Order: sequence, then C-alpha cells, then structure tokens
Amino acid sequence: MTQNQKINGLLKKVLTHSVTLGASDIHASVGEYIHFRVDGKLCREPFPELPENRFTTVAGKSFTSLILTEDQHQQLKIRGSVDGAYSLNSEHRFRFNVFHRDGEVCFAFRRLANSIPSLDRLGLSQRLYELCELTDGLVLVAGPTGSGKSTTIASMIDRINHLRACHIVTIEDPVEFIHRSEQALVNQRQVGTDVASFSQALLDAVRQDPDVILVGELRDVETIRTAITAAETGHLVFASVHAGDCKTAVERLIGAFSAEEQNLAQRLVATVLRTVIVQHLLPRQVNPLRDGSPDSTRVLASEVMHVNSAVSNLIASSNLNQIASIIQTSGDEGMWTLDDSLAKLWRARLISEKTARSLARNPEILAQISRRNRA
Repeated sequence: MTQNQKINGLLKKVLTHSVTLGASDIHASVGEYIHFRVDGKLCREPFPELPENRFTTVAGKSFTSLILTEDQHQQLKIRGSVDGAYSLNSEHRFRFNVFHRDGEVCFAFRRLANSIPSLDRLGLSQRLYELCELTDGLVLVAGPTGSGKSTTIASMIDRINHLRACHIVTIEDPVEFIHRSEQALVNQRQVGTDVASFSQALLDAVRQDPDVILVGELRDVETIRTAITAAETGHLVFASVHAGDCKTAVERLIGAFSAEEQNLAQRLVATVLRTVIVQHLLPRQVNPLRDGSPDSTRVLASEVMHVNSAVSNLIASSNLNQIASIIQTSGDEGMWTLDDSLAKLWRARLISEKTARSLARNPEILAQISRRNRA
C-alpha cells in the first residue's frame, strides 16, 4: 500500500475511531497528535500511518481533497476557513470546520447524532413542546458552543414535522440533522452551498411561503433584524445565540443594533420574543450509589423564560436586571432559573458542588435553594 493510500484511509479510520471512543469532537492540526474530545476532555491518540504519530501537510491536503467541494476549496482560499458536513456512512455524519494556521490546514470535526432525541431525553421539560404549537414569534435557544443548542431546536422541529401540515424552512451552516418531510414539507438550506449568508437566506425564506423558519445562528445585526421581522409578520422562528443566561440572550439581540435603534429594538424584541431556553452541558460526577463508577455522559443545566406581560414590559423599558426575579417567581408558568436547575442537579448528586457553584449566577441563592430542596 502506498503512502497516499494509507493517508486516504486515515480519514475513515479517524472518524470510525471517534465513534468507538464516543468522542464529540476531533481535532487534526499539522505537526500535532490527532485529538478527540471525550466527555468534555481532550485526549490524544496515536496513528501509526503518520510519521511520529503527528498529522502532516500531506495528510491535510488529502483530507481537504476528500471532504471539500470545489466551491468550498475556493471559500477556504479566500476566507481562510470553511464549514461543511461529511458522511462516513449512512449512520454517521460529521460537521467540520477547515481553517488555515501558519499556511497549513487544520480540521475540527463534530460528530452529529444519527437520530433526533426527545426533549426529556435531553434533560428538558416535555412542556416545552407547547412552543411547537405557536403560529408566530421568536423562540431562542442560547448557550455556549457545544451545549446542544442545535439538538434542542432539532427536537422541536422534528415534533412540528410529525404533527403539523406546514412548510418548514431551515437555514443552517452546515445542515446538522436531516429532516425528512412527514406531516410538514421541510426544505433545508445550507449557508455557503445553497445560499451566500444567513441574512440572504432569511430574506429569501419570507418569500417562500414558510410557516416555520429555523435560523442556525443569529450572528449579525442583519440576520437578527430579518429574523425579528419574520417573527413579527406571522412566522414562527427558532434561532440559536451564544449567551449564558436569559438576560444576556436578550441583551445580545438588542445590543446588536446601533445606539440610535436601541429603543425600537427593545420594543420589537418585547413584542416578538416568546421564549428563551438557555442550556449548559456539565460533567456528571461519580455517583456513589453506582459503586463509584463514573457515567460517561454529561448532564444538562438549563434556564427557561417565557415572555409574559411582566417580562415584555421589562424588555421594552430596558429593565433587564429584574428578569431573573420574574423567572424565579413564575415557576407555575413553566419558568426556572439556571440556579434552580443547578440546585436540582446538585441535590440529585448528578453534578458536584464545585461545578454548581462555578456556574451559579448567585451562589448564595443556590445554597438556599439546595437547602430548601433537602427540607
């Protein structure tokens, strides 16, 4: 077998090994070992096909020739990075980002689920499926990178697809979950392949007679502006944003607008926003009730804010610091704070006290909630 044949087979071997490890991510950088993220932690693995087990320039060129289209090659050359998706087989798909570093190409792969889990399996309340019955407005799912935002939205899109006769348009970069049309007609568009940008795809979408629109990520003011307009004009819009709690998620939307537009943005967000779901994936602690053996998965901490009249008024009047107290006192409406969620996980011994306190917005309140739960 030639060296090129070995390298060409390396991609399949690396991706297959990630499945065996249960890794969420793979990193291949020239001059470095190939790394896998398992249960949130990076570990490196040797591959004898590589000189001194380190990823090479030749391997990088081989990987790009295998996974990139001609258009993606051009994007990489112009922009220095490109996103896409690659299928190992019918069961295993990967999202990737290829980027330049010191003139070399590097790769970050993320393994995509081959099935769409339900909300309760993700660690969220089934009650959130009520959002799938909305006919308009904006539903935000927020959290850091790798917190499962896309999976949560996919679960709700899947629910709509199976229950409603409607038109769903998704705008993603790249397409992560494949939705086959069931009760609904589903059209999925990939940024960079089917359309140039999120904002352009959103402008197109409102002319495509959609009932439901999924925006993979609200990245810039034009995308945010168009998403708000779509929600305001009779469409149900699901979108993700990077934020650690509900207050910050709202600030991200409003803060994207110029100072002259802030007051208008506050009123628009107060009008169209329906719900914010925030989530964080945390390491599950060793459970002494299971003979001290660690669980290989992580657990979800979350915060949920539904925009009732009180929350809407706070957003419109820019009193966002009071949002947490409204969430805290609106449990009967299906809301809960991140501290509530952390206390529940801590009480159930699913996360450690150190983990809970490191993410808590108010550690003193967290301790009070935990003591109350023990009572």
